[in-house]
Amino acid sequence: MTTNYLAKYRSVIIYGVSLAALLFLLKWLEWRFIIVDYAFEIYAGFVAVIFTGLGIWLALKLSKPKTITVEKQVFINAGEFLLDKSQLNKLGMSNRELEVLQLMAQGLSNQQIAEKLFVSLNTIKTHSSKVFEKLEVQRRTQAIEKGKRLSLIP
Repeated sequence: MTTNYLAKYRSVIIYGVSLAALLFLLKWLEWRFIIVDYAFEIYAGFVAVIFTGLGIWLALKLSKPKTITVEKQVFINAGEFLLDKSQLNKLGMSNRELEVLQLMAQGLSNQQIAEKLFVSLNTIKTHSSKVFEKLEVQRRTQAIEKGKRLSLIP
């Protein structure tokens, strides 16, 4: 059946293949003439694309911020710490508030301080706010710094 089909449509198949070959030849010739006529423009376009990419890469490389890591060693001699009771009395800070400040300085969270002192979280928040108020600070880190400066904590 396939030989009969090929024999029947032989002229149509030959005509179609020859048209496809001729179209391929014409496109190939057109491409060749485009390349010959515009060879310099194509070359300049490739060079421009390469230098644009290189410029973008270099700009990104040069504009990155450089990070510098500085290590600092701090030596603390806690053996010689003496609590300044006059400052404690001057501020009017209770022993429990001082204890909360000391636990803050150890890096404990409010929940951990509450568990350690066997009180509720709200009680610790109240003590913390009173410590902040008496030391005239806004944050834990400021309270710890001021407590060290006033010799309330080591």
